Amino acid sequence: MPTDTKTVTNAITDALNWRYAAKQFDPSKKISASDWQVLEEALRLTPSSFGMQPYKFVVVTDQKVKEELVAACWNQPQAAQCSHFVVFARNTDITVETVNQYVELIAKTRNVSVESLKPLHGMMSGFISGSTPEKLAEWAARQTYIALGNLMTVAATLNIDNCPMEGIVAADVDRILKLNEKGCSSVVACALGYRAADDKYAGLAKVRFSKDDLFINI
Repeated sequence: MPTDTKTVTNAITDALNWRYAAKQFDPSKKISASDWQVLEEALRLTPSSFGMQPYKFVVVTDQKVKEELVAACWNQPQAAQCSHFVVFARNTDITVETVNQYVELIAKTRNVSVESLKPLHGMMSGFISGSTPEKLAEWAARQTYIALGNLMTVAATLNIDNCPMEGIVAADVDRILKLNEKGCSSVVACALGYRAADDKYAGLAKVRFSKDDLFINI
């Protein structure tokens, strides 16, 4: 792991320039267990609103299931070709009890009393109880995109290709993976693995607007 700032900066920039949305994966190449542990930890450590992590990461490596998911992913072949297919699903049962459990975890992890967390507990409980189911669903769904971005960036630094996929039929993905039974519902997905040698998109120049077009400095 590079330690000087310039080397780290160059490595990150190089990885982001190397990365693209892979359209064809090499099915024979699989992500190693050690690399996957890094990606799992990147997902686990992803920041989220209140730190509540109102989502689940559904990791599909079973080939038959991946092939079944293709039709539910607008017939995008990456779902079956990739090494690991990750579905980002929002939790569907977010209540004040969810907050209670989270506060207890904070107290245990930081070795503090639950009572000392009363202001935080009140703020989070107020947000949850004061939100409609539709607002909570939208809130939880937005958190999954933070995790998706984190996963893609870390994967790129490991030279692992990936392709984010919003083009999914959530109801079909939920049915195939039985997500309703698991208390969650799919939002977005990401295929990860290694690009096929004949993926014509790999060599295309990256198209991005200039900094002047994107940044507003005040």
